[in-house]
Amino acid sequence: MTALRPLRLPAGWEAGLSDDYEWIPLRLPPEVTRLGASTRLSIEAEYRGWELTRVRLYTDGSRRVLLRRKKTAVTAASDNRCVDQPGL
Repeated sequence: MTALRPLRLPAGWEAGLSDDYEWIPLRLPPEVTRLGASTRLSIEAEYRGWELTRVRLYTDGSRRVLLRRKKTAVTAASDNRCVDQPGL
């Protein structure tokens, strides 16, 4: 099985993305069954705090998925930090 990889968003998915959340688009290959996809996404939700926002199924059997999770204080602070400043 191939690993989940972050990708760019499909057309029309950028609308309504809030800065209060972290967003990650994923592509699930055609060989991943519906049950397998459900299991993978349940694990992400349970142990990493991601929730399913959107799913798009393509004719070749692949799926594009958009996950989100609420930003924590640590994540928000790292987003506001200057790029050229090292993390402490």
